[in-house]
Order: sequence, then C-alpha cells, then structure tokens
Amino acid sequence: MNILLIYPEFPDTFWSFKHALKFVKKKASLPPLGLLTIASMLPESWDKKLVDLNVSALSSEEIEWADMVWISAMAIQQESVRKVIMLCNKSGVKIVAGGPLFTSEHDDFPTVDYFVLNEAELTLQPFLDDLKNGSPKKLYTTKLFPDITKTPAPQWNLLDIKKYVSMALQFSRGCPYHCDFCNVTTLLGHKIRTKNSNQIIGELEGLRKLGWQDSIFFVDDNFIAHKTYLKKELLPKLIEWQKSNKTTTKFYTECSINLADDPELMALMVKAGFNQVFIGIETPDDTALHACGKKHNTSRNMIDNIKKIQQAGMEVQGGFIVGFDSDTPLIFQKQIEFIQKSGIVTAMVGILQALPGTKLYERMQKEGRLKHNSSGDNTDSNTNIVPVMDPEILRKGYTDMMKQLYAPKQYYARIRTLLQEYHAPKLKERLRLSQFMVFTRSIVMLGVVGKERFQYWKMLIWTVFHHQKALPLAVTLAIYGHHFRKVCNLHLKETQRATE
Repeated sequence: MNILLIYPEFPDTFWSFKHALKFVKKKASLPPLGLLTIASMLPESWDKKLVDLNVSALSSEEIEWADMVWISAMAIQQESVRKVIMLCNKSGVKIVAGGPLFTSEHDDFPTVDYFVLNEAELTLQPFLDDLKNGSPKKLYTTKLFPDITKTPAPQWNLLDIKKYVSMALQFSRGCPYHCDFCNVTTLLGHKIRTKNSNQIIGELEGLRKLGWQDSIFFVDDNFIAHKTYLKKELLPKLIEWQKSNKTTTKFYTECSINLADDPELMALMVKAGFNQVFIGIETPDDTALHACGKKHNTSRNMIDNIKKIQQAGMEVQGGFIVGFDSDTPLIFQKQIEFIQKSGIVTAMVGILQALPGTKLYERMQKEGRLKHNSSGDNTDSNTNIVPVMDPEILRKGYTDMMKQLYAPKQYYARIRTLLQEYHAPKLKERLRLSQFMVFTRSIVMLGVVGKERFQYWKMLIWTVFHHQKALPLAVTLAIYGHHFRKVCNLHLKETQRATE
C-alpha cells in the first residue's frame, strides 16, 4: 500500500514559534514524533510519505498517490485537520486518524473511515490484522497502557531534518499527579512507563548518523517522574554518549517544580546536556493550586525553587493559568509580579480551559458551565467554560496582563533577572556560521528596525560585560520575545474585532 502520513498545521500561537523561525531559516520547531513512530510500526513493504503541513503544502498528486491517508493531531490543530479531511473525502481516499484530538473527540469527525486511538502499540496491530482480512472496524480503542520498551525508533528518514529547529524523543509516558485541568493522565495514565537507556541511545545514534547536531526535545510530560532510573541509568548513559561522540547536543524537556529539591539530579541533567526545562507553575495562589489538585506546587517557595534550577544551569520556562474559580481581579497583578521576580522569560500564560476527559470537564458539565469543546488554544483570550469571574473582566485582565508581560521593557528586564541567576554550563562549543547568521539577523531585525531596539542593545551590552557566556541564550530569548509580541498583537486585534 501507499501510505500518506499527514501532520496538520499549527495556528499562529505562542507554541508555534512561527515568527522566530525566520531568524533561523527553518520551517517548524519540532517534527511529528507520533507519526514517525507509527511509520515504524507499519509493514515494511508499504511505501510511506510524510507531509508536515507546517513545513510544506499538500498537493493533489500526493493525495492521488495514496491508498490511505493517516492523520495524527492535537486539539489546537483541528482547523487544519478539517481541511485535510475535506480534501481526502473529495478524492475518495480512506482516512485513518489517531492522536490526542481524535482520542478525545472522534465523534466530531464522522467522515473519517477508521479511528486507531489511545496508544498505537496496542490498537494498531488489531486494525492491521482486520484490514488484511478485509474486515476493518470503525473504532479501535483500549483502556490498557503498553510497555514502551518495545516501541520502535521513529522513522527519521521520512523527514527533511534541515527544515526543523529541534528533533524530538520520548523517554516516558504518564504522570503521577492529579491536576484536574490536565488530560495527560486521561490519555496516558498515572503509572510512569519508560523506555530503557539503550533505546534512547539508539534513537540518538539514528539522529547523529543523519547529521543532526542541534537541540533535542524530550517530549515527556514529566521527565523526572522516575528519578532513580534517571540518576542511575539514563543520565550517566547520556553523559557517556556525549563524551564518546565528542558532541555537545543540547536537550530540553518538561518536568515538575520538585526538580529543585534534588541537587544531584539537576547536576546530572546539566552534565548530560539539559539546558532548559518547562515547568507548569500555573499560579502563585495556593487556594487555586489546592482546588485544582496541583498540591505539589504548594507549601514551597516557588521563586526560590526556580532560582535554584536557574543557578544549576537550566533556564526555566513556565506555564501559567488565570481563570480559576478562586481567582479575583487581583490575580493578574499577582501573576505579573511573580513572573517578573522569577526571571521566567518564556511565560506561557493562558485562560483556563476544560479538556474532554478531565475532572474539570466533568465538573463543568455537572454545573452547567461548559460552553463547548476547547479550541486547544488557551492563549486567544477565550475559554470554553463559564468562569466565576465576570467574563469581560477576565478577558480584559488577561489581555492587559499579556501586553505588560511582553512589552519590551518588562520582557528584557526578565532576561536580565534570569541571567543574574543563570550559571551557563561549561561546554566547549564551536561557533557555527549558522549561529553567527542568526545573531546578525537579530541585530538587523531587533536592534535596527525593531521597536524594542533600545532595550535590545541595553540588554546585549549588559550581557557582554556581565555574563558573556550567556550571550547566545540572551539573543535567543530576544528572538522569542519578537515572536511573543507578534502573537500577542494578533490575538489582541482579534479580541478587539470580536468585541466591536
């Protein structure tokens, strides 16, 4: 069979980094790891092509070539998903769909032929068997969770890796916590399942042999959930791999705030190459944290914890939420003050959304406060629930907060706050031509024609004199700021049009 794997387009959001990509001359931040892994599970005799709509357009010739189209997507990609499904329906090609969007909301896509849901290690083979026998069913699902030590390496050869900023790997699935707004445990369970260190080294080797030298994202929802295995097995193996190949590959991942409680783990992560972690902070308000089940963020000085991680040599990115039931109009200023003091430059702030399958979703249904399914974009100043706070106050408070956080003065002040704490890892790294070109573009676009040029040069000069080793990070964050301001302005314009 000819199999066309299609990854839908992301809209223009904080997470797309679309406006930062032009500085590095890339098309997308990350590859579709799920589809690449699925490709490795399909029969070797089948011909496979991947079209990532974030990188290239979908042609009618590609659809005509395909005997079957496979789509995987997250909720935020649903607009692009519907366009792809419509094109496939017109051509008459069969569609197989999976991934978080379809696992949660497959009933909303009646013209998809087959749904292979949950984790494909369990649901894909029954579909393939039925397909071979000529009797495929509409829906394949399971409540079980597979052993991922048997998961094959992604089929990297389907990618044009030069078009991406980072590559992606997965070490673990699942999360031990009980946050009521998060659908990770609905999709992947509470029990932590990990690949073994040999699998991870094998995947890294596959990328290295393709010539990949840039950063790699470990997509785990909580990378540090299995601390003992990390400290005894995986991190020592990563350190040895970097040393034996004389590489300085940079890793980044997501984890919980209790990383700050383990100096040994932080030191090993930095030595292995981790220079950045994303942490779900959510809110500085303990009442909201207790109510939503994020108790592991309570009874601790989170700003102090963040600074410990920064001092260990890892930049902290943070996720924040407004619109909890206990929030009052004072929350916006509290969030601003916390973010500014913490030095979390990349602060992803959104309004609370209720995702299908979560405890929050069920509660909103029971209380009659659920308006519609989530768009998956919590940064567009909208929500799919009826908030306790007056909706207009919530929307205005959120948009005003975003304008303040990403205004050049406040944004560049956070870069300085971070660099005052951040201890850049001692890595022998050659300056590549591509890095020099990125720096040059930042000077032109931010330091010459950009509205923030005064703040840009002030930050750059200060960094050169006080934290020269952190200059690449400072430039990267300045570029991110350009992207965030573009997205903020876009959403603010859309919000203004919607209210007029």
